[in-house]
Amino acid sequence: MSTDRRLLSRHAEELVTEALADTRVVLINGARQAGKSTLTRLSTEATIPTSVRMLDDPATLLSARDDPTGFVDHDGLMIIDEIQLAPELLSPIKLTVDLDPRPGQFLLTGSSRVLSLRHLPDTLPGRMEIIELWPFSQGELTSTPDRFVDAVFRHGPELEHTSELRRRDYLERVTIGGFPEAVRRTPRRRSAFFDSYLATLIERDVLELASIERHGELLSLLGLLAAHTGGLLVPAAIAGQSGIPRTTLNRYLELLTAVFLIKRIPAWSPNHARRIVGTPKLAFVDSGIACHLLGQDAHRLGEPGGAAGPILESFVQMELARQLTWSQQRGRLYHYRTKEQREVDAVIESPDGRVVGIEVKAGATVRAEDLAGLRDLARQAGDRFVAGIVLYTGGQTLPYGDRLRALPMDALWRLEP
Repeated sequence: MSTDRRLLSRHAEELVTEALADTRVVLINGARQAGKSTLTRLSTEATIPTSVRMLDDPATLLSARDDPTGFVDHDGLMIIDEIQLAPELLSPIKLTVDLDPRPGQFLLTGSSRVLSLRHLPDTLPGRMEIIELWPFSQGELTSTPDRFVDAVFRHGPELEHTSELRRRDYLERVTIGGFPEAVRRTPRRRSAFFDSYLATLIERDVLELASIERHGELLSLLGLLAAHTGGLLVPAAIAGQSGIPRTTLNRYLELLTAVFLIKRIPAWSPNHARRIVGTPKLAFVDSGIACHLLGQDAHRLGEPGGAAGPILESFVQMELARQLTWSQQRGRLYHYRTKEQREVDAVIESPDGRVVGIEVKAGATVRAEDLAGLRDLARQAGDRFVAGIVLYTGGQTLPYGDRLRALPMDALWRLEP
């Protein structure tokens, strides 16, 4: 696997290029150090920007805040990096593109969810397209198709795949994660990167969104959340374990979501009204950070009592979340859990209501009871149920009856539509 990020293409590059062709303002929004600046450069190689403004530079930021209207005055394409540092620029950008509706006028990047910024002005509805950039997917790291979502909706239970990867190989991958800096480092240096990354995230990005006085409390909470990776996110239970008041905890969870550290995966139900009150699951955007917070390398993960099961579940959920940003098949990501505790780790529902269920198993064998949740989901979805797939660490495709089968986990990034 190449670790030279200059050689790794990003699926989002095509999305940015397409958006600039028909949209006035394009925002690349994603985690710090995920490669937004590099993506911006690659996406605009054919269009020489008239202005590139890096708000990380103190003098540039001061200029933006002192004269936001003059700052955005330009011809052609203007790139503004880290727009969340100067949200006051969004109002003059809106005025500019209202007066001149040509596409491709502004390309912005942000390392916080811009819609979460305090005192945010009108967020350019109908004028701005937001493209989320995650840390590298496995397909981007291995130059493989990354089209599982398209393949499963097109071929359903007819999918076939074999793999030479085994459990240890997958555990190595999840401990590395997808941040460009982490991918190219040795394990010891990777750990140093994660420490620095988390400290910067709390000290800088979170403080851009809200005033946090007890930074240590938030760092401690991260370790507790890592222990809940792949599980239900019940704020009352976490508040009790952490000693953090419930209202403060909810605020922290919103902030950690806004800086792309965690993701809440909502519950699926055939009754849309119930989805709103269903308990979400917790996933870490990057599996490497989750493993770092747990203090577990590939060997520790694989030991009895290790976190291999929930970490691999969260890893698969986030690979699916990444794919849904570029797949031809549109869909939304959920999980499924009944009162009888029948569960499916990931459910993808298309706009026309078709449903695919994905169960994740850390072992190399699949038992009949491992498919109980998928069978229950199939009954609930009825004719809308496309397929139920168990992704496991074995090497063969195994059929399990009507619309159900097990596939090696790397089918996620190796299958083509």
